[in-house]
Amino acid sequence: MNHDPYIVKPGDQISLIKDYNPGYKCEFHQKSDAVKRLKAGILQLAKYQDILYAQNNYSLLIIFQAMDAAGKDSTIKHVMSGVNPQGCQVFSFKSPSEEELDHDYLWRSMKSLPERGRIGIFNRSYYEELLIVRVHPEILKKQQLPNFPKGDQIWQQRFEEINNFEKYLVNNGVIVLKFFLNVSKTVQKRRFLERIESPEKNWKLSVSDVRERGFWDDYMNAYEQVFKHTSTEFAPWYIIPADRKWFTRLVVADIICKKLQELNLQYPQISEENKQQLLAAKKILEAEK
Repeated sequence: MNHDPYIVKPGDQISLIKDYNPGYKCEFHQKSDAVKRLKAGILQLAKYQDILYAQNNYSLLIIFQAMDAAGKDSTIKHVMSGVNPQGCQVFSFKSPSEEELDHDYLWRSMKSLPERGRIGIFNRSYYEELLIVRVHPEILKKQQLPNFPKGDQIWQQRFEEINNFEKYLVNNGVIVLKFFLNVSKTVQKRRFLERIESPEKNWKLSVSDVRERGFWDDYMNAYEQVFKHTSTEFAPWYIIPADRKWFTRLVVADIICKKLQELNLQYPQISEENKQQLLAAKKILEAEK
């Protein structure tokens, strides 16, 4: 699969409405074809994750951002269904706690970074500091900040800080993959209504989720600024069509597999001394009655 159509080139001023189709499905005309390919991708991902864990040199940080009901949870559930739980960690970032507000805004993310050999998933992330905080600037007042730049300067400062943070991670073996699941406003409305009409899904929706729809255009503008200023060569943003969940999962899985493949992962090679010890252990086992 060609991933170029989903990548935001560094510095590009894109339009989510004009440049990206939430309903795009590539060459897949049947859901069954995509599901079949996804199953193969899940198996491949499980294999790569096993080698990643054994090699213990790299770690993979996967960031999911999206509007509500875009399918973040289900994408994580399906794409990671074949991964060994010991090698995968998922963190969902909600409103900051009192303890978190007593630290800088990257602190809670730093604490949750994946260890070497593991895959870490951020369901929402430090990018909320450039999204919901930008749409609702009154949140800044709760962050107990000392003197800070006024107006748009605060966002320019945070763009730079986050780019530097991600460059530091990549330099130290933490591969950063950033996905924006691009759902249309029409499909979000439909999924919200489904959650209201299905008792088993009521817990997934709150009145505040519906109220945030009123800020849709503000969020789109905030996201476009994020993509322009923080899609880099070392940590690009991928904008994934999200109106069809089956296609979303396929593309995300394919991109993750491609990235792990590029690392040329290898199982560790043991020393000659260790080989001799294993042979000695083999003799002991074979000598047992």
